[in-house]
Amino acid sequence: MADKTFRYPGDALTITYDLARCIHAAECVRGLPAVFDPDRTPWIDPDAADADAIAAVIHRCPTGALHYTRHDGGPPEPVPTRNTVRVVQGGPLFARGRLVLTTEQGETRLEETRMALCRCGASQNKPFCDNSHQHLDWDDAGTLGTSPLPEGPADADDADGEPLRITPATDGPLLLQGPVTLLSDDETTAVHGRKAALCRCGGSHNKPFCDGSHRTVGFRSDAAG
Repeated sequence: MADKTFRYPGDALTITYDLARCIHAAECVRGLPAVFDPDRTPWIDPDAADADAIAAVIHRCPTGALHYTRHDGGPPEPVPTRNTVRVVQGGPLFARGRLVLTTEQGETRLEETRMALCRCGASQNKPFCDNSHQHLDWDDAGTLGTSPLPEGPADADDADGEPLRITPATDGPLLLQGPVTLLSDDETTAVHGRKAALCRCGGSHNKPFCDGSHRTVGFRSDAAG
């Protein structure tokens, strides 16, 4: 998990940008092109818009690559009231909520509100997505396979402040522990539970759930994830 974080200080807030976790979803560029302009150097101007407007756009960043710290007395970034993981069609898992990335030994590696997690198996920045799926003959409909979890309403307020712990198993799946709602890409299907194993080798025949395919396809995680 490489640290490639840059800081852009402004009068009302400082924006931080983690290059290693950016997959160019472009929510920032579409939302506030005066602030986020990839054709400009530096590409972020934190004084080019109202701080509240900038904060609202940063909240839309699905990867957690963008964050901010307020200097004007404005509120910090809110933590979502529920933990969700959306299965992106042909892409990563978008997680939101009170997220805690841990090692298999239970050590906290990262506390976040937004993550994009690799599920094609090819990312060079595991467990995070780095857009490697775009260069593979790999696709997925973004639906929920046969689930070990009960069905649940997509708007369930299931977090109640309790974190979702995400643990990348060595050469295996992403292990989720804590209240979570899994969503299909179009968010029309939802299942809710407290424990799940999600495929990250790309080979499961029951995506997004692990079916043990990582053992047959020879998936290997790296030292970081």
